[in-house]
Amino acid sequence: MTTPAFEFATAGRILAGPGCAAELPEVLPGLGTRVLVCTGADPARHAGLVSGLGMPAAVFPVAGEPTVGVARAGLAAAREHGADVVAAIGGGSVIDTAKAVAMLLGNGGDPLDYLEVVGSGRTITQTAAPCVAVPTTAGTGAEVTANAVLASPQHGIKASLRSPLMIPRVALVDPQLTVSCPPRVTAASGMDALTQCLEPYVSPRATPLTDGLAREGLRRAAAGLRAAFTDGSDLAARTDMAICSLLGGMALANAKLGAVHGIAGVIGGLAGVPHGVACAALLAPVMRANVSALRSAGDGSALDRYAEVARVLTGSPSAAVEDGLAWIQDTVAALGIPHLGTFKVNPQDAGEVAAKAARSSSMQGNPVALGQDEIRAIVLEAI
Repeated sequence: MTTPAFEFATAGRILAGPGCAAELPEVLPGLGTRVLVCTGADPARHAGLVSGLGMPAAVFPVAGEPTVGVARAGLAAAREHGADVVAAIGGGSVIDTAKAVAMLLGNGGDPLDYLEVVGSGRTITQTAAPCVAVPTTAGTGAEVTANAVLASPQHGIKASLRSPLMIPRVALVDPQLTVSCPPRVTAASGMDALTQCLEPYVSPRATPLTDGLAREGLRRAAAGLRAAFTDGSDLAARTDMAICSLLGGMALANAKLGAVHGIAGVIGGLAGVPHGVACAALLAPVMRANVSALRSAGDGSALDRYAEVARVLTGSPSAAVEDGLAWIQDTVAALGIPHLGTFKVNPQDAGEVAAKAARSSSMQGNPVALGQDEIRAIVLEAI
């Protein structure tokens, strides 16, 4: 089989394993002299890491999912401190904020100058300021992705700043930092990580490199997701999910995502649904719609990939696509993840969501083109 030409970009350096976050003070001095540290809402949770960085540091807490306004405030804090390097210690929201700030330090301007869909979508031409990402959840893979998702409340949508120039310079993936995640966060972030391995694997932009990463990520999710949810102190399960998230981030950055993320971004902006919850609620409906459309089109190669997903998730060499669907639905139920209707996403919103989602860049990685009527049906099922 002929392999088409492809490229692959990821973080310049990745350190992974229990305890590796302690390397942060050794990593930073080679990248800059003054650091802005983005953290979650409670910086005291990681005071030990923040206090021993060996250079002047300013802390910028990120209380929720990042918005255009949060990115502006982070940029102002970085400039006031004279920061020439940005560090992120937190979940995907914190890391996305840090990546946005680092990009703006390197390129100037306002977030809306570069934001897709609702902004000017200007091309990012300059390398971002050095950014070091230390994830404390296992979900987004943001430590190795080429984008930062920002909500624009005035437009009611989430959209991305996107460029390979935004990939963090260094990623420190320490599963010990995820042990304190509560079960609901473990569930939502874990389903996001799983989705970010599944969608690149069935993407028409998949490559031999992303295939290997995505397949191993799916295997790790099958082994670790329910176990980490059941017992948060299970370091082996936490490690599986941290690696799953990392691999999914590398895969999606190079092979694109699909309809789950295309729709989830719109729903998150419309109703404030946590991203991982939206992905979990949408994954089975999207998979069902894609499989139906692929069967109608007679696309056997894409269907074979869904069958391989089923075999990896179930551990059964004879598993069919429907078995994979059942595994996903059973897992979502076992994790106690609610339907979208719980967040006041109403059936009358489905048309607006479908229209906006159809324009999302994530749709470029879906294995089959879905019309607005098909997307609307997916949303209604997830509600």
